[in-house]
Amino acid sequence: MIGYQMVGSNQYEKAIAYYDALLGELGATRMMEEKGKFVAWSQGDSATQATAFCVCKPDDNKEASVGNGVMTAFSAPDAKKVDALYAKAIELGGTCEGKPGPRGEGGFYAGYCRDLDGNKFNFFCIQDANG
Repeated sequence: MIGYQMVGSNQYEKAIAYYDALLGELGATRMMEEKGKFVAWSQGDSATQATAFCVCKPDDNKEASVGNGVMTAFSAPDAKKVDALYAKAIELGGTCEGKPGPRGEGGFYAGYCRDLDGNKFNFFCIQDANG
């Protein structure tokens, strides 16, 4: 249903390096790019086959800002990968918004971060409710 998610950046080159390293841990690669304007990463072969995550410079040339209540969620295969991705995000200069762990009922497991521009995201998986 969702084709892509886009966030703006005021530190464009740093943001690109951050997400190259971080999303590479999920096997994502750059699938589309317009030099100096945006980069899109995906785990699929084309824009029609997989959801993408994009970082851009705002088209209106104003400062990018984070949304209140806005978050991107990246799916991970298991809790071990959630933990590793969360640690990588922090290592690369992101900030903690909630350490990895179970949330609520139903086996939802997630770790929450903010990127270099303050955009909120998480890594999550759905585990067996017993562990």
